[in-house]
Amino acid sequence: MDMTLIWIIAAAIAGGALSLLIAAAFLTHVRLGVVTTLAVIAHEIPQEVGDFMILLHVGYSKRKALLLNLLASLTSVAGGIAGYFVLQQTQAAVPYVLAVSASGFIYIAVADLIPDLHRSVDVRNTAWQVALIAFGVATVALLRELGPAH
Repeated sequence: MDMTLIWIIAAAIAGGALSLLIAAAFLTHVRLGVVTTLAVIAHEIPQEVGDFMILLHVGYSKRKALLLNLLASLTSVAGGIAGYFVLQQTQAAVPYVLAVSASGFIYIAVADLIPDLHRSVDVRNTAWQVALIAFGVATVALLRELGPAH
């Protein structure tokens, strides 16, 4: 199977999953939806730029690389719309979608990002990474305090 096709399928699945997360977040509360959307955008912009650069590196023209990126991204729109309407009808599933999504992000952090900290011997780099992790935790705590009371 062509690696480009595999990339498109993987990007489409990931985009659909992220848009399902956004739909579940909006169904929980508008503020949670907005914050989740901003987090996904912060993740997706560098991801899409990286994907575009990889496609250019393997020989695709700028036009074709952009078209392939766009094609893979269209699943996000479809997944978000479908997810919103399906989850609206099955409200009981929303907390599970949020829990599975959150656990996926935690898994990525624990399995992929944190081991890199243990390989680093540069104290400044490690301190910077720990500061960024602390900033992320503080941001979540602040948003929780500013959010609606349940």
